[in-house]
Amino acid sequence: MTAMAPTRTEPDLSYLLDHTSHVLRTRMSAALDTIGLTPRMHCVLVHALEAERTQAQLAEIGDMDKTTMVVTVDALEKAGLAERRPSSTDRRARIIAVTEAGAEVARRSQEIVDGVHESALASLPDDERTVLLRAMNRLVTGHLETPVESPRPARRARQRG
Repeated sequence: MTAMAPTRTEPDLSYLLDHTSHVLRTRMSAALDTIGLTPRMHCVLVHALEAERTQAQLAEIGDMDKTTMVVTVDALEKAGLAERRPSSTDRRARIIAVTEAGAEVARRSQEIVDGVHESALASLPDDERTVLLRAMNRLVTGHLETPVESPRPARRARQRG
């Protein structure tokens, strides 16, 4: 006798969120590649422009481990878009400073990111878009705001900010 799979009682929210997130990330990567950036490079540039931030702070915002962050900043420096500088508030710390060329690229990359998001949302009627965004924001700031501890942790999602 063959065992029967259990009957699903709720929609597979994990699949829906994972799949749409994956497809959105692939579209974002392809779009940013047109100007020679990765999503991580974009994230570092934009958040480094917002405030004086250390490499460790930017890694936390972008959910990058130390090695990935070093590689990302190295690539930005090689491209002339950012540089490591001493912090103005802590002489032991180094911040990631965006160059003038980097600020221009960040402006263009933000337009690209906004366009990818707009394109995804434009596939929905206005009333559904409003409801989706309201519901997603409610989940992100409510029930699904904080991950739980687990003996087998899942990859952590990028932090808001």
